[in-house]
Amino acid sequence: MLTSNILTSPGVSHAFFTRDGGVSTGIYASLNCGAGSDDNPDAVVENKRRAANRMKVADDRLWTLYQVHSANVITIDGGVPSGGSGPAADGMATREPGIALGILTADCAPVLFSDPENGVIGAAHAGWKGALSGVMENTVTAMENLGADRTRIRAAIGPCIAQASYQVGEEFPSPFLAANPSASAFFAPDSDPGKHRFDLRGFIASRLEQTGIADTEALPNDTYAEEEAFFSYRRTCHRGEGDYGRGLSAIALADTD
Repeated sequence: MLTSNILTSPGVSHAFFTRDGGVSTGIYASLNCGAGSDDNPDAVVENKRRAANRMKVADDRLWTLYQVHSANVITIDGGVPSGGSGPAADGMATREPGIALGILTADCAPVLFSDPENGVIGAAHAGWKGALSGVMENTVTAMENLGADRTRIRAAIGPCIAQASYQVGEEFPSPFLAANPSASAFFAPDSDPGKHRFDLRGFIASRLEQTGIADTEALPNDTYAEEEAFFSYRRTCHRGEGDYGRGLSAIALADTD
């Protein structure tokens, strides 16, 4: 389990879980929290229960989403998850204590947000599509709607695929450059002609900085390269494996009851 220095504060717990500490086996070993995988559903439920326990929230108060690589963000107002993969969205915000906002990733970036002074938290799933279309910005706005002050919001980017591991095709940079020509800074030439290496982590950090939030931290871990610690969709594809586990990142406000 990894943590961020800037998110560490009284009344807020958070974790970027590694794949250790669960009950799943095989390619899902061991803390696979992805209900959308083909893992044994009972194992996924137990893994999420263990994660909720580490977050000090009730088993049924760990929210995850049916992530669709969008900019859609929902507000959690105290209800309980319906089970399975949750509502279709890629970001969440809440001011309710005792609820953990969970993001599932396997190369995309989990981004956790906190305004501890105003008691508002958020979480976003930032693949390249969601990052480009505004999921981080929309999460900040959703937090503001709950009483957060963006000049007090801190955001931490969790483990994701690193630029050295992220080869993309010739046309991949086009939508980024169309939105902002300076995005060329996040693409490096690849040894394969016409290919590039994309800096997803750097792109996300740049977008967060432009929102005017107080501080941003990016953990350095590469989900593709660090197999013992993280699941990776791209690594699975390169090996021809049929499926992959999903890692969990979560943040919660302490329950004062």
